[in-house]
Amino acid sequence: MDPKFLKRLIIPAQTKIVMIIMDGLGGLPRQAGGKTELETAEKPNLNSLASQSALGLTIPIGPGITTGSGPGHLSIFGYNPFDYEIGRGVLEVLGVDFELGPDDLAARGNFCTVDDEGILLDRRAGRLPTESSIKLVEMLRTIKVDGVEFFIEPVKEHRFAFVMRASGLGEDLSETDPLKTGVPPLPVVAQNSNSELAAKKVNLFITEARKILKDRHPANMIMLRGFAKFPQVPSYAEMFGLHAAAIAVNGMYRGVARLAGMDVLHVDGQTLADEFDTLEKNWMDYDFFYLHFKKTDTCGEKGDFEGKVKAIEEMDACIPRLMALNPDVVIIGGDHSSPAVMKSHSWHPVPVLLYSKYVRSDDIPEFGEHACSRGSLGLIPARHVMPIALANAGRIAKYGA
Repeated sequence: MDPKFLKRLIIPAQTKIVMIIMDGLGGLPRQAGGKTELETAEKPNLNSLASQSALGLTIPIGPGITTGSGPGHLSIFGYNPFDYEIGRGVLEVLGVDFELGPDDLAARGNFCTVDDEGILLDRRAGRLPTESSIKLVEMLRTIKVDGVEFFIEPVKEHRFAFVMRASGLGEDLSETDPLKTGVPPLPVVAQNSNSELAAKKVNLFITEARKILKDRHPANMIMLRGFAKFPQVPSYAEMFGLHAAAIAVNGMYRGVARLAGMDVLHVDGQTLADEFDTLEKNWMDYDFFYLHFKKTDTCGEKGDFEGKVKAIEEMDACIPRLMALNPDVVIIGGDHSSPAVMKSHSWHPVPVLLYSKYVRSDDIPEFGEHACSRGSLGLIPARHVMPIALANAGRIAKYGA
C-alpha cells in the first residue's frame, strides 16, 4: 500500500496496539512429517488467543529471500524495506543511545581471536563477558588517527558499536569479517572513490587496535561490518499517528525501534518477565507497544531445537499478563524464520496472528506454521500487517463517499 495514501486515512482513536516480535519465530520440523518448534511447544495461551484471531504467514522481504533482522523488523513495522536500506552498524549504534550526526559513519564491531600469524581462530573471542569487553573498549578509545574522531561503545559480550566522525566519509565499504575461521580478517576496501578516505582511516584504526590488543588473549583483534550512515526514516507518529514505545533489551532492536521514532523504554533487567513488567508500568502512556523477544532466534541459530521450544513456552506463560491489560489489538509474529535444523535465518514465511474484538476470527485453535497457512490473512507481505492492525484499532477512515 502506498504510504502517502494510507497517511491520508489515518485518524486518532483511544485504542492500544501491542506487537510482540518473537525473533526468528518460524521453524522447520526435524524430520519429514514432524512438527516445527512452534508446533512442538506446549502453548495453551497462544493457542487460545489464536482461536480468537485471524492467522496467516508473512513474507518479510520477498519470496525466497532470506533477511536480516533489520529489514525484517522494518517490514513488520510497516515500512517498505526496499525504500529504507539500513546498515547493521547504524542499528547497533542507535541501540546504545548514541546520537548519530550527518558526518558519522557507523559500524558493528566485535572482538575476535587470531594466532601469531594473524589467522582467525574464533570470530567472537569466546563470547567474552561484557565486563571484559568494557575494559577493552576503553583501550580502543585511546587510538588516534589524524583527521578523524572515533567513538567506541560496548554493546554486549564480544560486540561493540563503532563510529567514525569526519567530513567526506563514504559508506560503501567492504566488511572485515570473512565469516569463517582459518583465514585472516579482511582489510576494508572502498567500493567507490567517495569511500576511499573512509577505508584508509578505518584500516589505520584496525592496525592500531591489533597493536594494543596483541597480548589480550582471547580478544586480541577486532572485526567491523555493516558500515552505514544514518538514513531518514519517517516516524510512527508521522506514518501512523501513533505514540509508540519499544521494549527490548538487545541493542540492535532498540536501534531499529529508535529509527522508527519509538520511545525506547528502560527495562530493569534482561528477562522476558522484566520486559512485561515494563509494559505494565508504561501501559497508560502510549498507544502502541513493540516488545521484542530474542531467545527464539538465538536458539534457532545455535541449532537448539528444544531450547527454541522452551523459549516459545516462556512467551506463552506471559500471554495472560498481556491480555489482562485489555489491549485493543494484538499482533504476534516474527521478523524472519530461524529454523534450528538450519542453524541460520531462512526465507520461510513467518507465522502471525492478529487479535481484536473486531477481527473475523478463523476459529483455528492452534498457533503454528501449518495452522497459520490455513488462516484468512493468507500469505502476505509483512508490511501489510500494520494497516490491518490500524483498521482493527479504529484508526483508518473510510475511503471515498
